Amino acid sequence: MASTDPSQEFDLIVVGCGIAGLSAAVTAQQNGARVAVIERAIKEERGGNTRYTESYWRMSSRDEVSADFEDQLARNSGGYPDPELIKETTRPYDEWPPLLKSLAITDPELISTLAREAPIALQWLETFGVTFDFLPNYFINESTTRMAPVGGGLALVEALATYAETVPGDINFFYETTAKALIRGADGAISGIAAVGKGNRRQEIRGQAVVLASGGFEGSPEMQSHYLGPQALYIRPVARGGHYNRGEGIRMALDAGGAPAGDYGSFHAQPVDPRSGEQEPVVLTYTYGILVNKLGRRFVDEAPATVDASYESRTRIIMQQPEGLAYAIHDGGLDDVPNWQKSVRSRVPPLTADSVPDLAAQIGVDAEALIATIEAYNAACPDPAGFDPIHADGLATQGLEPIKSNWARVLDRPPFRAWPIIAANCFTFGGIKVNTNAQVINMDGEVIPGLYAAGEVVGLYYRNYPGSTSVMRGAVTGRLAALDFTRRHNRAA
Repeated sequence: MASTDPSQEFDLIVVGCGIAGLSAAVTAQQNGARVAVIERAIKEERGGNTRYTESYWRMSSRDEVSADFEDQLARNSGGYPDPELIKETTRPYDEWPPLLKSLAITDPELISTLAREAPIALQWLETFGVTFDFLPNYFINESTTRMAPVGGGLALVEALATYAETVPGDINFFYETTAKALIRGADGAISGIAAVGKGNRRQEIRGQAVVLASGGFEGSPEMQSHYLGPQALYIRPVARGGHYNRGEGIRMALDAGGAPAGDYGSFHAQPVDPRSGEQEPVVLTYTYGILVNKLGRRFVDEAPATVDASYESRTRIIMQQPEGLAYAIHDGGLDDVPNWQKSVRSRVPPLTADSVPDLAAQIGVDAEALIATIEAYNAACPDPAGFDPIHADGLATQGLEPIKSNWARVLDRPPFRAWPIIAANCFTFGGIKVNTNAQVINMDGEVIPGLYAAGEVVGLYYRNYPGSTSVMRGAVTGRLAALDFTRRHNRAA
């Protein structure tokens, strides 16, 4: 039910109504807690990023994560930390020095916990009527296994929120309410949230603990500019839900002394058509063509690996181009790729022409520069006899900088097609350090009593996003937080 009484007190306060927040709220209620959920959006748009994602999980079955899950998370768990400190991770966590507990890396214990708990979270979601399966996606070729809920992230949000609404009094929603600050008790523990509702009405919502599950800062131009640099002007959230994620949860945790974790200077980038207002209007065919910037020049290896394993790093490089814009250039050879249309989610047709000069005029690029780029590329392409659109085929350019490592074929067959591409911000990487109970760790390696973080607020990724793991992270960390809270407060299982 919706609640507007600011004087109410609860056992657990959850900030955010996406997969992380709803998993925390429902798990806590099932274990005997009375919960408040604070959500910035109106009810009809609840769910944050989860509402708009297809919600793929890096799973090999409903009982097990993919074979590469832990390895991929470990590869993207930090920069170049001190190896002497890292040696300490072989000891039991309780014996780690405080410095290591607060270090900005993803702890191996957290990675293994996510791997262990993901199947449990998936099967728990199934008890609410959600069905998971190996569903079609927009990748023509793939490097791992994925499952998804039928109906996508919206199915997860509606299943959990509908359940929550059947237990009025146990789970109370505060819609159109934004959490602004944490309230500390006399003992230093977190004991509530200072929030702002409609009409700038201030209120305090108190409880025994808080779970921050309010997303990253992809909806905050100020924070993006601060952490990602001035080119952040040219990126936007990949879907409507991201606009609600403005970083307050991360700021509150940092202000409370929480240790930062995750790559604050990076984000999960997706290549989208800026002309489209649809959710996730990705363009993922460019591995079979070339990418050029507004100067008509190539600037990156378009195909170092299959597109699912490389699109994020390519997209962040697109962000660094003039005005954060690139064009995917194709010729008629694109039609040799079976079902290529599924990798373009924009409904806006490409710009087409019968010649390269005409295409250059349509996209506003200098014709001589584009002709020179395509001629140099074509001259460097190998014999196309081994072309294999499904697997990395090793058809690489020769003597061209930058190289194109796979699927390099000449562009000389009309129609010539171009899609504009910008970087969309699916979610930011920078967040807060947590332990395997999703408790927030402070800068001195200690737990902040009464404070948990879940979902995008948890700093987990560095450099590159191991695809199809974020919704898993949200469900697992939300549940971990609620289970730890109810254990500590002797709630009935």
